[in-house]
Amino acid sequence: MAFFTLVIAALIGAETLNPGDHNRKLTVDGRERNFLVHIPPKYDPKKPTPVILAFHGGGANASNMVAFSNLNDKSDKSGFIVVYPNGSGRQEKILSFNGGNCCAYAMNNKIDDVEFTRKILDNLAKSANIDPKRIYATGISNGGIMCYLLASELSERIAAIAPVGGPMGTSYCNPKRPVSVIHFHGTDDEFAPFKGGKGKGFTGTEFYSVDHSIQAWIKANGCNKTPSILNIPDNSKDGTTITRKTFGSGKDNSEVVLIEIHGGGHTWPGQEPRLKSLGKSTKNISANDLMWEFFQKHPIR
Repeated sequence: MAFFTLVIAALIGAETLNPGDHNRKLTVDGRERNFLVHIPPKYDPKKPTPVILAFHGGGANASNMVAFSNLNDKSDKSGFIVVYPNGSGRQEKILSFNGGNCCAYAMNNKIDDVEFTRKILDNLAKSANIDPKRIYATGISNGGIMCYLLASELSERIAAIAPVGGPMGTSYCNPKRPVSVIHFHGTDDEFAPFKGGKGKGFTGTEFYSVDHSIQAWIKANGCNKTPSILNIPDNSKDGTTITRKTFGSGKDNSEVVLIEIHGGGHTWPGQEPRLKSLGKSTKNISANDLMWEFFQKHPIR
């Protein structure tokens, strides 16, 4: 009871967020930044609620990410809050995040998107009852790259991550605590190639490989080097098949999971691609379902 009283007291004087969609603004390093917040219908201000940060891809924006991922629907069913940060850029709707070696405006102007994320969480905590041990991050492409940077540089606040089609954007990681990872990536991704190198698109980024990302986090988390392998049944017959590789037994029960989508493109598993040029999107799995199941297993301990 005392805890609830403290939470309510902390929210007095702040704008309390009710179920629905909200557009929020704050200032970081003299720049006005903004982000969208989706509060699910089941939200109870008396209960600490999990949060998923969902980062859009390079050249997109938060509103695009809402439609691209369909995470609001999963939020409404499962009861977590979703936050969609907007990157930065010269044009209002063509934005990027500085994830290390990518991307575009944000990288070239050395925008501190780790500090932006930290301030988002501080701001959100004043207006909603969020659970500090269950803050997670996901994102597509440049947004996935951003997830990896947060896991390394903001590990005291990010419990686990689920990058989609976005490898690590740095040569190494240095988290203060183990951060579990579930990475989704299509083997036919032409924009962030599975094996690394330059992909299609406007960034010209020399991407690290998916294997580089997985191996770095196996080492950081102290996981088994040999995975358990599961072939997911091919029920959709859509030209894709799924292999799940789990590197377990890490520190504090951490693990690293690779969802290898054979034949998959630069897409969000379980969702229709918005552009055919992005390649195939598997229907054999739902990224939203799998990441939420994974996140629930991996709070900060």
